[in-house]
Amino acid sequence: MAEKTDKGAEMKIIGDKSTNNIFENIKHIDEYGNEYWYARELQKVLEYKDWRNFQKVIDKANLSANNSNSTEEDWVVEINKPIKTGKGKEEFIKDYKLSRYICYLIVQNADPSKEVVALGQTYFAIQTRKQEITEQEYTSLSDDEKRFYQRRLTKQGNYTLQKVASSAGVKNMAEFHNAGYKGLYNGETADDIFKRKKLRYREDILDNMNEDELVANLFRINQTKQRLIKDNVQGEKEANAVHYEVGQKVRKAIADIGGR
Repeated sequence: MAEKTDKGAEMKIIGDKSTNNIFENIKHIDEYGNEYWYARELQKVLEYKDWRNFQKVIDKANLSANNSNSTEEDWVVEINKPIKTGKGKEEFIKDYKLSRYICYLIVQNADPSKEVVALGQTYFAIQTRKQEITEQEYTSLSDDEKRFYQRRLTKQGNYTLQKVASSAGVKNMAEFHNAGYKGLYNGETADDIFKRKKLRYREDILDNMNEDELVANLFRINQTKQRLIKDNVQGEKEANAVHYEVGQKVRKAIADIGGR
């Protein structure tokens, strides 16, 4: 009996390690802390030799995502990736940046007879669950855990806001983000906040905000995004003005309810 238990435990460890290595090794993180996978790399891991067949799986997963009630955005982002041909010339092939959610749907729609697909279903199901948190679970978190959770939401919110701002015609993203900070922080830019907090080179101001400060910034970010979309704001100057105005209103609301 003891021998069976040991073997079972060993197999579980090997399985977990295999799952993590296979899909973790091809995971990428953007500058906003968001996970993504390249379709061409996922295709190889899932043992699809023909891109056309894998494209069908992606299309089916994308359709499922669009038909679901999920609020996640930018599941699939098409890109052109440069490759070297046998003759040393550079050509471009179509690829996609895939969110964790769409990867989860892809492995659900992939060939179930492949062992690696089953591993992928387990991996992405676990990763998806890690991103979900109930109100009761949030209440049970420590102060540091709450801060880390809010920081992740704020970074993701900034990424989505930047996409909306870009569609509105914003080119200078640093100036756009500073407009929001100026409104919320009574004229301070990101650099001013950095200096006031006495941060060291390459430290991120978001990593040095407490939970309440992160919540205020997330509210500013979400309200700005909604205003840009709802009012169909076009033009860099107009978008910056909206961001500044929203920041001011969030600051006033905090002051009105006795915050700082």
